[in-house]
Amino acid sequence: MAKQLKGANAAVRELLLALSVGFALPGPLPAGLQHKFASGAVEDLDSLVDRAEAAGLLRADGTVVGTAQHALLAATPTAKVHALQRELVTVFASTGQPLGNLARELARGGLADHRVAAELEQWANAALEDDPRLAAQLYEEALLAGADPLATAARRAQAAAGDGELDAAARIIDALLVSADPPDVRRGADVAASVWAQRGMLARGADVYSWLGPGRVGPSAPLAAVAMIGAGDRAGAEAFFQPEAPAASPTLLAAALVHTGQGILASLGEKPQQGISILIHASDMLNSAGASLPLPEAPAALAALLALHSGEPHLAETVCRAASAAGQGGNAAQPRLLLLQAWSAMMQDKLEEARLAATEASKANHWPLVPRDEFMCAALEVGLARRNGDVPELLRAWERAREAMLHTSVDLYNLLPWGELLIAAARLRETRRVAQYMEEAWKLLARLGAPALWAVPLHWAAVQAALLNESPADLAPHATALARASAHSQIAAVLATAGKAWVSVLAGRFRTSEVEGAARLLGAVGMPWEGARLAGHAAARADERRDMMRLLSCARDLHPQGSPAGASGSSEVQAGSGADIGGKAGQPDASGLSEREKEVARLVLEGKTYREIGEAIYISPRTAEHHIARIRRRLGAENRSDLLARLRLALGVEHSQHLNPQQE
Repeated sequence: MAKQLKGANAAVRELLLALSVGFALPGPLPAGLQHKFASGAVEDLDSLVDRAEAAGLLRADGTVVGTAQHALLAATPTAKVHALQRELVTVFASTGQPLGNLARELARGGLADHRVAAELEQWANAALEDDPRLAAQLYEEALLAGADPLATAARRAQAAAGDGELDAAARIIDALLVSADPPDVRRGADVAASVWAQRGMLARGADVYSWLGPGRVGPSAPLAAVAMIGAGDRAGAEAFFQPEAPAASPTLLAAALVHTGQGILASLGEKPQQGISILIHASDMLNSAGASLPLPEAPAALAALLALHSGEPHLAETVCRAASAAGQGGNAAQPRLLLLQAWSAMMQDKLEEARLAATEASKANHWPLVPRDEFMCAALEVGLARRNGDVPELLRAWERAREAMLHTSVDLYNLLPWGELLIAAARLRETRRVAQYMEEAWKLLARLGAPALWAVPLHWAAVQAALLNESPADLAPHATALARASAHSQIAAVLATAGKAWVSVLAGRFRTSEVEGAARLLGAVGMPWEGARLAGHAAARADERRDMMRLLSCARDLHPQGSPAGASGSSEVQAGSGADIGGKAGQPDASGLSEREKEVARLVLEGKTYREIGEAIYISPRTAEHHIARIRRRLGAENRSDLLARLRLALGVEHSQHLNPQQE
């Protein structure tokens, strides 16, 4: 086609080539073609257009037909094409008109021109906080057009990190930070700290700020404080950031960052609850600012963590929902916010909601979960399995968690998952797997002055682990710590009371009213499952039927969907008392069951509900429930499948249906 446009058609070819590289009709054309028009060397423009349209090479809207455009560009020497493109850029520059998408086409086509590069950079800068993926593409195209790789490095790394490409961001930052005088170094440090935090290595992020130094940290001082406190370096944080210091500018973003630093420092003080309020303000401001910045931890995540540590999971959930809806922290922060929602739901005993949020977190973006989030997701699975009393599920979740913990390290902001894993490790006789990490956790808290808000939940986890391990020596220091913190912390007082109640129940010397009170207090501070577990286990050990019924009622109030006797809850302590993990510590013996209980047991194996059992043998559904509770307690069954297995062995039943979910 290009060969046909010669001789008398050469002028048509020249016009079509100009239009193919980006010139438009009506509008300025290349100087050479305009000179030919002016000198009369070629016919007028309208005649050329008519001939091109008649030949089927030009559309009515003035654009060249695709096949003709491709053939012309392929047949024309690259130098001539680039010369025309530069002339086109000059035309746009002379009129002050932006190139827009044409700049991207020119860069991808191989045109090196500083004006094209500059426009792509400006476009990328504008998209950086709102659309990091687009910004990353634009920066790469700017490099193709001749942009300075070092000058754009920090912003390119920010875009890559915001799009979840941690490895790409790390490579760019490494190249920047080893240069003699790295430009935009503060932004580069922010990106590096954010990448390290997502990798589950927050202490390395704190090291980056230490390298940067207070003299260069500028407006990023609050972020340095967040990283350093998370790594256990309070003195370093205070050297970088003074809580009373005003914001660097009067913008929403600057104020949000200052509040973030103030909130995290307040959480270490004598009135840590103030930190929650300050961080919620920071989260609200960042939501309004609509900015996506590289952060070691988003203010919404910090506010949620403080709320969870304070026994207010509902508050944590609402803060994360608002931040997620506002896109706080960009796409990279969404899984973290969703996992914190899931953890909040788990604490409130909303297990299905927790699973849904965790699944959504895993599918939130196009990349796998970063190590920090993978660790939290794995610990969440462990927590859900433990609360379901499903031992096979717990074992599977534990294997995932064991691998995830190898890819992360202990910091202040992941103590809740470590506490959950400590309890599960005791449950599974795997305490040695977490012993080293727990030592690091206690050392970190000690370096921060053992702040009650952050330390109390971990002390509670250690108390539960000690109960499972039947180790009074391990329990004592944590019980003492909870009692000591009770004077200044409501949740510490509740947990100290609950710890005493557990000890009294396990010793077989408890008062029903005190156990019930402790269980309901646990429910009031966002731990209804823990409260139901305490009440259910006490019910299984009650001597009087009246006390048993009272405690069972309490357990049902706190955990309506749970097993009637709190069997799934009490099973953990049974496991700690020498029962095998699979629930097969001893051969079940039906001789311990009454004739009525054997009758109920056979109906259970037939898959009947409480109501159906009651109708079959003329008792109330509630009485059927009580019979099953006693059967579970006498056989030492840990969960649904364990109960069925033990009943089949005890009654000699070879074939049975599954227990109806209503009976869990």
